[in-house]
Amino acid sequence: MGQPKKKAASPAAQYFAEVLRLLRTAKGRSQNELGDVMGYSGAAVSAVETCAKPATDEFIEAAEKALGAGGLVLAAAKYLRLERYPEHFQGFVQLEQEALSVSSYCPQVIHGLLQTKEYAHALLSCAFPPLEDDEVEQLVSARMERRALLDRRPICVINIVIEEAALRCRVGGPEVMRAQYEYLLACAQRPNVVLQVMPSSTTGHAGLQGPLTVLETPELTTLVYMEGNGHSMLVSQPDEVGVLARRYAMISRQALRPEESIALIEQLAGEL
Repeated sequence: MGQPKKKAASPAAQYFAEVLRLLRTAKGRSQNELGDVMGYSGAAVSAVETCAKPATDEFIEAAEKALGAGGLVLAAAKYLRLERYPEHFQGFVQLEQEALSVSSYCPQVIHGLLQTKEYAHALLSCAFPPLEDDEVEQLVSARMERRALLDRRPICVINIVIEEAALRCRVGGPEVMRAQYEYLLACAQRPNVVLQVMPSSTTGHAGLQGPLTVLETPELTTLVYMEGNGHSMLVSQPDEVGVLARRYAMISRQALRPEESIALIEQLAGEL
């Protein structure tokens, strides 16, 4: 029985490898010479250039600095980093990172933009079928990168409504949740973040039809993103977007006010 075929490198990985090789040879450096400047072995540089191994964030930053690339290495890495996300999510994450505003209703888990590393790791470790350890680490790293949106300039306005049940689900255990609650409270103090909780005592509300995210793009277009079980949908038709945007507005009105939401999260933290 023959050995299984090795999975071919993605176009983005091949493009990054070619950019790295061209910049290196333009500087007249061997793989060993570049590796010495970067703090890596020549074999490590070769592994990236041949797509035998993926480039880590640390490798990318070191290569940009060592080559004085003027942003070319970082630009090529943009597409490489995008592949760390699930395929169905890659299109959305680009829109999210450029958005003027992000408004999300989260019925099951805490929004990815507001997750701690430990919470994200515990959550992804619950996936079924189970993920390999390196897959979990890659997805956690990608999720943490999304949090750059919180500090982006120009500012992105972020509105999040989370179901109380999602907050009460002790993903990863008490210590993970304690840190997660603290992080949520810190995020809620940001001037560009509005955090609300939909209380379990609510007898019914507009969010029962499922999660959704409303985005305002730099072109002042409104889009709505929905996902579940590894599938996603991006809605752009104005009439459909209008209905879903109004649904989110109703969800926000039915949720606790921000100050009440903060008090509830503080209460949950005190229960641990």
